[in-house]
Amino acid sequence: MSQEKYPLDQLAQIKQKRLEEAERVLREKKEILAKEQEKMAQLEKKRDEVKVHYKAKLTQLREKLDAGTSSTKITQMKQYLKIVVEDIAIEERKVAAQSKVIETAEKHVEEARQELFKKQKDVEKLKLHHKEWKKEIHVIEERHESNESDEMGSTMHHLKKAAKKRRSPE
Repeated sequence: MSQEKYPLDQLAQIKQKRLEEAERVLREKKEILAKEQEKMAQLEKKRDEVKVHYKAKLTQLREKLDAGTSSTKITQMKQYLKIVVEDIAIEERKVAAQSKVIETAEKHVEEARQELFKKQKDVEKLKLHHKEWKKEIHVIEERHESNESDEMGSTMHHLKKAAKKRRSPE
């Protein structure tokens, strides 16, 4: 039984390398997404801190109004509240921008996942083909061996027949 080399072996190796590359790319995209989500959490935390600060200063302003503080002090507090409101708007824009970055990263992860799925299908198809090819080669080799044994049997039969003829003259 001769050991035939699979004709698509190099292609199978290439497909396997591409699959491994797609797995690596997916891992990298997931890491990027995780980093961006972590950054988003930090931005949201900072935004929430600014909002809490705003509420605290607003409460402080109300207390000062109730206590009857001077108008200059109240004006200063109102000006400061305007600055804090601007800070909140800035933080909201940062969160919105980061949300878009995360959305893009999620799209990249999904694209990488789809690419990985395609590569897995290609590898599986080649594995199935290799399995079928092995079966086919096995059948061909069995036929060949069967033919050889038939030929050997036929030859042996002819030799015995010829030997019998030589021994017994008619």
